[in-house]
Amino acid sequence: MLDQTSAPSPPYYAVIFTRIRPAEGSGFARTGEGGENPVHTPHAADLPDYRETAERMLQLAEGQDGYLGMDAVADASGEGITISYWRDEQAIRAWRQHAEHRVAQAHGRNHWYRWWRVRVAKVEREYASMPQAADPHSS
Repeated sequence: MLDQTSAPSPPYYAVIFTRIRPAEGSGFARTGEGGENPVHTPHAADLPDYRETAERMLQLAEGQDGYLGMDAVADASGEGITISYWRDEQAIRAWRQHAEHRVAQAHGRNHWYRWWRVRVAKVEREYASMPQAADPHSS
């Protein structure tokens, strides 16, 4: 879901969450620091608790002071990226420490993601091309 029409005015911060889910049917669960424990499960996004948690995290984030919006894409192979936008680093820290978000983070590390990375960047400026309105005189 990429919002092509609205964006916050810079400067603001972007939290870039990149992840890879396990291949379909291969399953994956972490057993603490010990590594991978293969279990036969479907893609994380196909699990009801994954979808419900993602929806709940969006709902919670939208209620956080300093939350500005989000873009997210994922493909069928299990690779995805979510970028959330925040007013400042204090808002990001508050979100990172939110109790329900911490539980979801731990569950993702232990059950839903084979690999993940979070990057935080300050957006100083942005550029965009806006869709052109259709010319009513052209055929």
